[in-house]
Amino acid sequence: MTTPVTTPAPAAAAPGAVKSAPRLRRAKEHRPGRPRRSKLLTVLTSLVVLYTVVPLIWLVVNATKTQSGLASSNGLWFADDFALWDNIRDTFTYGDGIFTRWLLNTLLYVVLGAGGATLLAVLGGYALAKFDFPGKRGVFATVIGAVAVPGTALAVPTFLMFSEMGLTDTPWAVVLPSLVSPFGLYLMWVFATEAIPTELLEAARMDGAGEARTFFTVALPLLAPGIVTVLLFTTVATWNNYFLPLIMLKDPDWYPLTLGLSAWNSQAETVGGEVIFNLVITGSLLTILPLVVAFLFLQRYWQSGLAAGSVKE
Repeated sequence: MTTPVTTPAPAAAAPGAVKSAPRLRRAKEHRPGRPRRSKLLTVLTSLVVLYTVVPLIWLVVNATKTQSGLASSNGLWFADDFALWDNIRDTFTYGDGIFTRWLLNTLLYVVLGAGGATLLAVLGGYALAKFDFPGKRGVFATVIGAVAVPGTALAVPTFLMFSEMGLTDTPWAVVLPSLVSPFGLYLMWVFATEAIPTELLEAARMDGAGEARTFFTVALPLLAPGIVTVLLFTTVATWNNYFLPLIMLKDPDWYPLTLGLSAWNSQAETVGGEVIFNLVITGSLLTILPLVVAFLFLQRYWQSGLAAGSVKE
């Protein structure tokens, strides 16, 4: 007679004891509105900020020093004598006020050169983006190739050509080359392609608007962020232009600020030349202030989003 095998019943839990289920670690959920944190990215960004800000701090600090204070104090800290206002006054009065003439020359080159380059880039980019014509691919290849060519490679041929035309040592030798901006043209081409819906242009034409009215009333407002971006790029390029005026201009009365400050800095290397490093540093600070102000006031335009996609395809 076989005896059935019985399984022992589990022991009864002691009164008051609570069973604890194994806990699983939850993965951290990423909230859509909360950006991810990266230590490596933070370190790299901090290095870029230091690389950008430290020279600016050095410039501001040393613009407050006299010529003797520059040699007797730390470069990243103030000297005993605060001479910023005196340096600014001396910068504008040194050399019979030649700094003011250089500033006006730079403004002239920016208004005519950068302004003209922006206008041509807007017109050309809009036409290339919204019109079809024979040879369009060839124009695209030419623009891309021109973007890849550095401006310094064209400086000597430009000088020889302008010399044959008798335009050297005149403002036109700086203004005319500044009118050509392949990068600005390419940027406006790409921007106009995405920012201006073709349906809007067709609707304006069906309502009887001509091409000029369609451009100024429909396309131009949509191109505002791109126009400001191109204007800032061309303005900075023209404002900081050094090599082209160096080979084109001989008369100091037509120098831009970059070339004029370089001439002041070179006085220390000439026999009997006056050392005015404090004025060079102060002039450099005054030179960058208009660009800083322009970026601060125009950033809301060139950082704004594209208007493309406002019409369903």
